[in-house]
Amino acid sequence: MKFLLASALACLPAMAAVSGVVMNGTTGQPQAGVTINLVQPGAGGMQQLGSTTSDKQGIFSVDKDPGPGGPALIQATYTAVTYTTIMPPGTKTAGVNVTVYNATAEPPPEMKTQHLILLEPGASSLKVSETFYTQNGSRLAYQDSTNGSVRFYLPEGAPENLQATIDSTGVPIKRPIEQGTQAGLYKISYPLKPGETRIDLEYMLPASATFSGKVLNTNPPARLVTPANVTLSGDGIVDAGQEPTTGARVYTFSGTTFKANILGVGSLRTPDSKASPEEDPQSPKCCEEVPARLQSKMFWILGLGFGILFIGGALLFRRGSA
Repeated sequence: MKFLLASALACLPAMAAVSGVVMNGTTGQPQAGVTINLVQPGAGGMQQLGSTTSDKQGIFSVDKDPGPGGPALIQATYTAVTYTTIMPPGTKTAGVNVTVYNATAEPPPEMKTQHLILLEPGASSLKVSETFYTQNGSRLAYQDSTNGSVRFYLPEGAPENLQATIDSTGVPIKRPIEQGTQAGLYKISYPLKPGETRIDLEYMLPASATFSGKVLNTNPPARLVTPANVTLSGDGIVDAGQEPTTGARVYTFSGTTFKANILGVGSLRTPDSKASPEEDPQSPKCCEEVPARLQSKMFWILGLGFGILFIGGALLFRRGSA
């Protein structure tokens, strides 16, 4: 098969500036009928350089040179799911490998999501950051257009017009949350592709000595996280220890509901952590500044995530999918 693909790619017209083959990661076979869009950020926003469709052998070619000015994106759309391949300046544009997957509306058993809730109480407000970290170890893209691929409850008083920051490719994007089928239940309609996807929500609440919440899934169990000088207590809430890198405190709770008593004020943020990722990948800065901003803003999740894994075993789903 590899020999046939190599031979076919060698026969592409010499003038094709961006060319390659689309493989179906579910079947292991070349995938025909995939829509390919070549786009590039510019001064006027995201510019489409060209589009095509993969042929019976999965081969595609776009007769357009992205040039040295900036990165280009290959956006491959298959079964209503878009897969983005980033091409930094200077990247070889011939023989590009693009992978797509079959989609399913049922959560794959190999997929697990860790839910983290960071509480940062201040003198006049309570900052809440929720992260859904998904490891999809299957060879299917999970997308439930009706119920949402990610579902969650928001506490009373949380704003309803929130947007989620989603990162599965290194190019963070924003998507609005949608009302679910029950009061207080919300959803995000975004495909969870094989590999890792992180979804972040942030909102402010009035200052309070308590915080109540409700979660949908308990496998793996959700975690409550606070700065080192903030402690939580309450029925069923267990102190799981401190994360060694940031000093953050980690708590577990039994069941799907909790009410935490908050003692102390504090933050895990750095002074330059106010910058936010770009609103949409259609922005000219989406591939240049966003990853650095996201790393600055959400630094706590990088070190804290691994600490939580050792404390609570949140990486069991990774090991199971290896």
